[in-house]
Amino acid sequence: MAKHFLLLNLIELVSFCCVVLAFEPSPMQDFCVVDPSSRDKVNGLACKDPKSVSAENFYFSGLHLAGNTSNTFGSKVTAVNVAQVPGLNTLGISLARLDYTPWGINPPHTHPRATKILSP
Repeated sequence: MAKHFLLLNLIELVSFCCVVLAFEPSPMQDFCVVDPSSRDKVNGLACKDPKSVSAENFYFSGLHLAGNTSNTFGSKVTAVNVAQVPGLNTLGISLARLDYTPWGINPPHTHPRATKILSP
């Protein structure tokens, strides 16, 4: 009985440590639009002055265009990240449009610390 109790306590301790290690702190600001002219590197890319941020910093107009799928895989990924939408900086968000031909494939790959949602 004591061995089972000890084993359960050990499992709980390991589970708790995994949860604690997976924690990420809250962001220090609501948004951090990339300032491409800055040489400073804070959390990856420097932030613009909030007074100079505009709606264009949060907009991308290319996801409605079909990608060129005439390649070996029969697929094309159109990525949208901080390079296309500067307002995504420090938010941990990116988008992608996937175009497939019949029998096209999405090559095996990984996304460390990320989630993927596919919808038809």
